[in-house]
Amino acid sequence: MITRNSWSVRARLTMIAITVSVLCGFLVTTVLTFSLHDLADGFRTGEVAGAALEVAHLDKEVSGPVILPQGNAVGVQVVNAVGTVVASTPSLKGAPPVADFAPPAGIARADKELCRIPEFPGRCMIVVALRVYRPEGDWLVYSVDNVVPWYGRPKMFAALIGASLLLVLLAGLGSYHMVARALRPVNDIRRRLAEITTTDLGRRVPVPKARDEIRQLAETINQTLDRLEAAVEQQRRFASDASHDLRSPLTAMRAQVEEALLYPEDVNWTAKATAMLSSLDRLQALVSDLLMLARLDSGAPAAKEQIDLGELCGDELDRRRRGVTVVRELKPGLTVEGDRLRLSRLLTNLLDNAERHAASQVSMSMTEEDGTAVVEVLDDGAGISPDQREVVFRRFTRLDASRSRDAGGTGLGLAIAREIAQAHGGSLGLEDSEQGARFVLRLPLTR
Repeated sequence: MITRNSWSVRARLTMIAITVSVLCGFLVTTVLTFSLHDLADGFRTGEVAGAALEVAHLDKEVSGPVILPQGNAVGVQVVNAVGTVVASTPSLKGAPPVADFAPPAGIARADKELCRIPEFPGRCMIVVALRVYRPEGDWLVYSVDNVVPWYGRPKMFAALIGASLLLVLLAGLGSYHMVARALRPVNDIRRRLAEITTTDLGRRVPVPKARDEIRQLAETINQTLDRLEAAVEQQRRFASDASHDLRSPLTAMRAQVEEALLYPEDVNWTAKATAMLSSLDRLQALVSDLLMLARLDSGAPAAKEQIDLGELCGDELDRRRRGVTVVRELKPGLTVEGDRLRLSRLLTNLLDNAERHAASQVSMSMTEEDGTAVVEVLDDGAGISPDQREVVFRRFTRLDASRSRDAGGTGLGLAIAREIAQAHGGSLGLEDSEQGARFVLRLPLTR
């Protein structure tokens, strides 16, 4: 049993087309039926009037009622100037005048539809009154016949119904085949999508040649699959890198614990605990960064508040003592809207990165450019080559120089910083400098 909800799109579109065809057929049939009815009614009235004209030459010297030939009309009466029936067809023999109306003065003919003629009970009749001029007074010839039914002639009406049904049938078949042909690309897209799995994201749906909405749908699906494949590949790399970086401190701590258990009498427990705390610090930093990335990737809404960016930068510089000289050129009054904790994390990551790679000095400066706050963090270290400026913002990326100088980094700090900047409608990148690495943060100012 096919319920309404289980109908296919093809069936629904075909039913819509058939419904439209039925309505159009009904409208055309109705218009033609009433048009033909009007034609038939005029033709019938003409026939009735013709039957009246056939007796209009009746001799005025009649001595008694005359029986007229039946002719084409149901009945004909001739009424003299005093209202006496002087002639009639056999169907109206001995009957009084069938009507009491006459054509207006100066007009020879009048037509009416009467439904209460005693001689024709329960029937409506067309009555044509024809004025015949006589010296002693005008005579009236009444010609009576059945009205034309609303459907006109039965054979003609049956032909119209048959033609309408044939039209609906042809429209239904044509619509079914047209819809099936139009939806064939959709079925191809559906089958291909059903075949695509997470292990086979390289396949794409077929794109129809016709430049229509289905082609746009296929192209959009392929673009979505491209993004999905890239996201899945990124997640795979992320999981692989995360598992590798998590395994390193855990392996180090396990080796230290196993060594201590094998030779407990020779273990300096204070030094061992200090070494394990270093591994735990690295593990904690890595887990913290992973949780931050998870929140950023999930699109979790952040708090929105008005923040004085100069004050926030000063707080981050004063939060702890740095191992290098810090030069600051901050500008108060530059207000941005965003999450204070996340922006603090961004600035901390930039400052920590600059401190790790600086030779002796880190500088932070602020300016305003066209409604944008610009924060620059510059170190006097070896710098980053132009071809590596985008690489450092990838997750778990640690260049050889950073690995040699700081084995405790997670490789996620700059990636987190850039995503926080983008989440606040800004940008973070590396730009040219005479010495060291120059990170430039841009955030839109609030009005």
